[in-house]
Amino acid sequence: MLPEDTFAICDKYCDEEGVKNGEKDNHSRINGHRNTLCHFLQHTCYTCNGYYGPCFEDPICSTCHAFLFPNTAPTLERPLTLERSSDSDSGNDEPVDNSQESMPNVYEELVGKMAPVRVDTLAKELQRLSVVAHHITDMNLELFPPEVLMHMFQYLDEISLWSIGQVCRRWREVLFMCVKLERWRDFVRLRWPLLPIENYDQDWYELYTAMMLSSCCLKCIKQMAAQKLPPQWEESSWRRHRLRTELKTMRNDPLDGIEAIPLDTYCCHWQATIEGPAGSPYEGGLFFLYIQVPTSYPLDPPIVRFVTKIFHPNVSRHGDIGIDSIHHNWSLALTISKLLISIQSLLTDPYCDVCMEPEIGNMYLKNRRAFEEQARLWTAHHAMHDMLPH
Repeated sequence: MLPEDTFAICDKYCDEEGVKNGEKDNHSRINGHRNTLCHFLQHTCYTCNGYYGPCFEDPICSTCHAFLFPNTAPTLERPLTLERSSDSDSGNDEPVDNSQESMPNVYEELVGKMAPVRVDTLAKELQRLSVVAHHITDMNLELFPPEVLMHMFQYLDEISLWSIGQVCRRWREVLFMCVKLERWRDFVRLRWPLLPIENYDQDWYELYTAMMLSSCCLKCIKQMAAQKLPPQWEESSWRRHRLRTELKTMRNDPLDGIEAIPLDTYCCHWQATIEGPAGSPYEGGLFFLYIQVPTSYPLDPPIVRFVTKIFHPNVSRHGDIGIDSIHHNWSLALTISKLLISIQSLLTDPYCDVCMEPEIGNMYLKNRRAFEEQARLWTAHHAMHDMLPH
């Protein structure tokens, strides 16, 4: 159970019909928060509580993230019962080899024009912790001329460049001197290929900024961008045929409100979107997800996380999803599309017996109206990308 002050919303949740005399002040304070977007207090890592270092307002620090969420999906060593299924998605059929046709051509055009995104491994993070850092106090980057800063910036990937643009106004001006605003259109198309774009005459840097700020974890964005292959990678024909079958099925029979696309040639990293179901507090929102497909797929389940922030009891602040079919009841009959359908149904009917965020689960059970208002506020603020400030 998380401490109450972990979540900055209200001290208690109360129903309008059951307000007692001594709780009037608290009830008034809750009503005052009706139109306030609450936030997680993420000043320290919620896993190590800042023991391994700062988290920079991300849910998890870099060391805990490298340990709990590696760059590639691990292969689970557990017994698995192979069952025959009449499902047409079993992956035993020999599909047409069309995986390359499903990959957007924009990737090959853009990847070679920028520095690769670097994601540190757990070994590097532990080495960093074991080495005493020597702080240089007699160097002021503000004194560097713009020409020197521009020369330094050209060795950085676009995620690091965007982070630099958030530091101060001067660094942002220098950033715009070496990276034109039109270049950010390519970066948006590269990192968010499933983002529907209607206005091509907008500020692409501000759109990129809005997408990054609406994400749960910047480290997961870097993982999705780095697209690292597992060590000692060996392509499995069963895995390849199964994924080709799934891609062909999703292309020929699109799911309502669901899209998914591989980000790399080997289909180890995917991006997916789920539209908020009609009638739910998430209606009108478009939620991005990051999927890691292990080398042992379909024997082992993929790892699925929300990238877009969402107010839901079964989704952690980091984006992890508490769904039984992923963690315990994985079956060969399940596919990536079926997992996404299960996650979409979870948005309509949360399961509060076991919650990833107990505070949100308490609000859902005790004050449904306040929960739905907060969920709508989060959806409008983070998931309605046509309304984001850009």
